[in-house]
Amino acid sequence: MTNNVIRVAIAGATGRMGTAAVRAVSATDDLVIAGLLVREKRPDVEASLEPFGQAYDNAETLIATERPDVWLDLTTPESVVNHVDFALLSGVRPVVGATGYSQDDLERWNQIAAEREIGGLVCPNFAIGALLMMRFAAEAAKWMQKSEIIELHHDQKRDMPSGTAIRTKRMMDVDYDVPIHSVRLPGFVAHQEVIFGGTGEILTIRHDSLNRESFMPGVLTACRKVVQLRQVVYGLEHLLW
Repeated sequence: MTNNVIRVAIAGATGRMGTAAVRAVSATDDLVIAGLLVREKRPDVEASLEPFGQAYDNAETLIATERPDVWLDLTTPESVVNHVDFALLSGVRPVVGATGYSQDDLERWNQIAAEREIGGLVCPNFAIGALLMMRFAAEAAKWMQKSEIIELHHDQKRDMPSGTAIRTKRMMDVDYDVPIHSVRLPGFVAHQEVIFGGTGEILTIRHDSLNRESFMPGVLTACRKVVQLRQVVYGLEHLLW
């Protein structure tokens, strides 16, 4: 960090989330873009990103050249693990918004972070409202008899069920199985409801992200908070309350 400005590399800069993140980070005073990772460098891609930062198609080259403080990964399940491994080994703090990692990956990341004396943040969901939805669901689970989760996302989302649904189920920590139902259709962005059944009553807790800008306050908070960590934290909610 230089003069308290945090240098953020954005991986997946031309994706839906990445495009929103590029705009959001660029609009702040305390965060600056330090390289943009794209799947393929082409003249049109580089021209579209030129106002925001240098485009790279190789994570190792980006990190070696730009030396970012934070690696914001909004890529794919196929690439995120290798990216985060290399970022941590290079002393760069990851903020992970992609899916595709395992519990073993989380444990390995935490071990590397401890050795490098840095932190990381893995976020199944960046939306503040979604984090509150999960918190409220965990509280309701203590009192209601049964529950099920329905998560609905756009048809380009590759993972099923979503990381948010899996995280919600774990947070509820009940002694029965909570079924998760996944919907993938055009028109959706990111939506989830947890339905609880009790004696003569139904409780529904629902959150809707209507656009990707809804995730940006959480993305910016994660990039600011991760530099204070000395371990890998799973879930942005741990830094909010």
